[in-house]
Amino acid sequence: MTTASAPPPTSPSPESTPAPVGTLLREWRGRRRLSQLELALRADSSARHISFIETGRSRPSQEMVLRLAEHLDIPVRERNALLIAAGYAPTFPETPLNDPSMAALRSSMDHLLTCYEPFPALVVDGTYNVHAANQAITTLLTGIDESLLQQQPLNAMRLTMHPRGLAPRIRNYLEWRGHLLHQMERQLALLRSAPLRALYEEVSGYPLPEGGRESAAAGDHAPFALPMMIEHDGTVLSFISTITTFNTPMDVTVSELAVETFLPANPETAARLHTLTP
Repeated sequence: MTTASAPPPTSPSPESTPAPVGTLLREWRGRRRLSQLELALRADSSARHISFIETGRSRPSQEMVLRLAEHLDIPVRERNALLIAAGYAPTFPETPLNDPSMAALRSSMDHLLTCYEPFPALVVDGTYNVHAANQAITTLLTGIDESLLQQQPLNAMRLTMHPRGLAPRIRNYLEWRGHLLHQMERQLALLRSAPLRALYEEVSGYPLPEGGRESAAAGDHAPFALPMMIEHDGTVLSFISTITTFNTPMDVTVSELAVETFLPANPETAARLHTLTP
């Protein structure tokens, strides 16, 4: 039986007193398992200078903060937090997706989702709110409690794990639930996101669906990845999910967008999808 791992340790909320930039950089260096010397070599600096920054004896320049953040592969939102902690203005904007300047991006994502038909695909943000979805996703959501579908914005994690959502129809629910919660835990280890933590605490506390199975039969598993096996209209559809993000994002909103696609894990599912989606 697969179960979710223990909740991740509590991270500081955005409302708490900001830590000094040196403390934040030391924490990120620890997460990346780099020594001061290794980071210095990558950032064309010296271990002595890195040490002085981390202990607060030296204030890094804006350029140095961004350079260290780049070599530590720090998320864009957290790079802004580092700049603020160092006394600088944030560099990366956070543009609402419905802003006119995002029109080309929205159009491109809609086109991409359409191209994935008849396979399900959707666009979510950093807290799994759904910003766009294709017709195949809508087909899979048939039969979900109407009250869940009326909540705006729709949330992919809530729709999947709620006992009146997709959960009762997912045959390997405990395994899939464990996968989703672990995915959220990895994000919480990187982001100080109060909304994401609140969502995690909500969905991890949902009761298991009545009559749900512990796991699927071993023969039903795809040999190369954990599938999501979901009952739909009297048949079982098996999907492998993939997640696509943007390379080198320069905007916080764009950096947290992800296109999730569900590809058929077997020929039977592929054939059935072609009959479900007009």
